[in-house]
Amino acid sequence: MSNTRNCPLTPGWVSRFLQLIRFSHTIFALPFALGALLVAANGRPSLRVLLLVLVCMVAARTAAMLFNRLVDWSSDQRNLRTASRHLLLSRPAMCAFLLASTAIFTLASVSINRATALLSPVALAILFFYSVTKRFTDATHFFLGLALAVAPAGAWIAQTGRLDIPPLVLGFGVLCWVAGFDLIYATQDYDFDRREGLHSLVVRLGIPRTLQLAQSLHLVMFCALTAFGFVARLGAIYFTAMLLVAAALLYEHRSARRLGLAGVNRAFFHSNAFVSGVFLLAIFLDLFW
Repeated sequence: MSNTRNCPLTPGWVSRFLQLIRFSHTIFALPFALGALLVAANGRPSLRVLLLVLVCMVAARTAAMLFNRLVDWSSDQRNLRTASRHLLLSRPAMCAFLLASTAIFTLASVSINRATALLSPVALAILFFYSVTKRFTDATHFFLGLALAVAPAGAWIAQTGRLDIPPLVLGFGVLCWVAGFDLIYATQDYDFDRREGLHSLVVRLGIPRTLQLAQSLHLVMFCALTAFGFVARLGAIYFTAMLLVAAALLYEHRSARRLGLAGVNRAFFHSNAFVSGVFLLAIFLDLFW
């Protein structure tokens, strides 16, 4: 392990890098950005805008995750769940990738339109700010939700050059969705957060009340997604698909109450990936069917 830490890049660094930034979790926010882009473009975004939005999404999330890993470098080593993260890549390598991904995001944003160019520093500030919120507030889960809510708003602006009601409604839904599932995920760190004296809504409320709050947030999220369908003038396919979203959310909450740590992790990933995937597929079918 010492070789991994002393050498910025060693064989297998790509897989370690993807593991470090939890690349598979990109599928959570990306479908909401693409869905917003499709609606804003009436189903026909240009290939140029589509590719630039994809670059922005991946680069921004990569930068945010790397910044989070660097900020939490010491605390992650004391947490059994995250203790191996600092062994995946060296700090110099993380810093280099952070600078590179930030630069890529900025260049891609500047290449889209004037609005995205001007707002790119704001987006980065929101993404990076989340990582320090646990030092001073229990509401860190809502800041994470805000960070991911930037995705559909940014995609809409990339297409139209302005911010309208539909992406605001969708963004609010994403905020509630993310805050809810992050609360569920954070129950795994209840003992660590209490021992370390970290600001934690889970510690403040206790696990049962935290799960109740997460359930309420997901109910609001479902209402927001339904409202988005109305303000975006979507049709029957979209609204029917919302029943599948509701079923996935119910599965996630039942799993959170009944399963152990490994089971919660699987349910967390599968149900949230399903929700975002169904959302994007519903919009695609609604626009093109």
